Amino acid sequence: VQLQASGGGLVRAGGSLRLSCAASGGTFTDYALAWFRQAPGKEREFVAGISRGGSRTAYADSVKGRFTISRDNAKDTVYLQMNSLKPGDTAVYSCAADYTVSGVVYDEGRRYDYWGQGTQVTVSS
Repeated sequence: VQLQASGGGLVRAGGSLRLSCAASGGTFTDYALAWFRQAPGKEREFVAGISRGGSRTAYADSVKGRFTISRDNAKDTVYLQMNSLKPGDTAVYSCAADYTVSGVVYDEGRRYDYWGQGTQVTVSS
């Protein structure tokens, strides 16, 4: 499967952005999906994930209550709605797909088989 992320940009602290990741070349519902981010000089970290059918989600503690992951299986797209953005959210955000038959959502990058290119999110103070 190929993944194409979009929606990044520059926003002031407290603002919102919605990231999208469109998938192609595979059966979308065969994959759990996740967003990861990497800030300069830091390791990649899990942000949010959603199960194949969308019934299970998982979030990093740092974004709980502010970010929402969702998927539209009819459009083969996963979204990340980001509200109340902080300068610490500045990073390159990437989407990833885990080919799985289970309903588990992993927060480890090594579990994910396919990765899209990143989209830059910059939050100014």
